[in-house]
Amino acid sequence: MKYQVIPVTPFAQNCTVIWCPQSKEAAVVDPGGDVEQITEFVEQQGLKVQQVLLTHGHIDHAGASAPVSQHYSAPIVGPAQNDLFWIEGLPNQSQMFGFPKVAPFVPDRWLSQGDHIQIGEHKLEVRCCPGHTPGHVIFVSHDANWVIVGDVIFKNSIGRTDFPQGDFDTLMKSIKEQILSLPDEMTILPGHGPSTTVGKERRSNPFVRGL
Repeated sequence: MKYQVIPVTPFAQNCTVIWCPQSKEAAVVDPGGDVEQITEFVEQQGLKVQQVLLTHGHIDHAGASAPVSQHYSAPIVGPAQNDLFWIEGLPNQSQMFGFPKVAPFVPDRWLSQGDHIQIGEHKLEVRCCPGHTPGHVIFVSHDANWVIVGDVIFKNSIGRTDFPQGDFDTLMKSIKEQILSLPDEMTILPGHGPSTTVGKERRSNPFVRGL
């Protein structure tokens, strides 16, 4: 499975377009904004967007979900249902952070631990990683050896836990059980900043060493 990271919004959030090279079926992960940039890339590659996937309900990750979903007549999938209050609060989030006005929506499918998402000939494993938000999920491609982690972990850092229903201990438990259990050579695609690997974070991330 292939991917392309497209930074969007003033927060430089990593929207990721992923696709099956055999069928050209695709998904857009965390379309926080800048719909034109996303659709332009999709059209250039000749992709067929089948799903919009969300790691969690923060504005910079979910803000353009409804427009992208409508543009491609594609269902919105994820995050876990515990993030419903964040999605319902998108209008307030957009006003608070100076984003274009966003209407709330209800995902077509909520996700749970161990769910799978099919994209063409490839499959993603869903893992629940609460802590940054209570309904945060990550998407693991075992065959392509990468994981999209949203705001769970970054290069040499971790997600914030000072938002409503965030919890540091819960986040660290998620990282230990759901991230560090992946192979060291697996590429981590975070919601902000550069990519890294599980092994690099295990060795050098000051929040993760010793877990």
